[in-house]
Amino acid sequence: MTRLVEAIAKSLVDNPDGVVVTESSSRQGDVVRLKVDPSDMGKVIGKQGRIAKALRTVVNAAATRENKKVTVEIVKE
Repeated sequence: MTRLVEAIAKSLVDNPDGVVVTESSSRQGDVVRLKVDPSDMGKVIGKQGRIAKALRTVVNAAATRENKKVTVEIVKE
């Protein structure tokens, strides 16, 4: 899932080198953390969170195909 999130995020931002994606596991499932350059934060979140919601929807669809539960978090630092 990290490669999927990274590919989508890098296509959205102006500074693709600032995109960092990490993955960890928890009891509820996998957690994918997306960190971008502060100047690109608005491009990843979108107006009223629409792009972030779409990103989460795509990741959930891909995770469902693999019978996994994945949560996407967009972090500032």
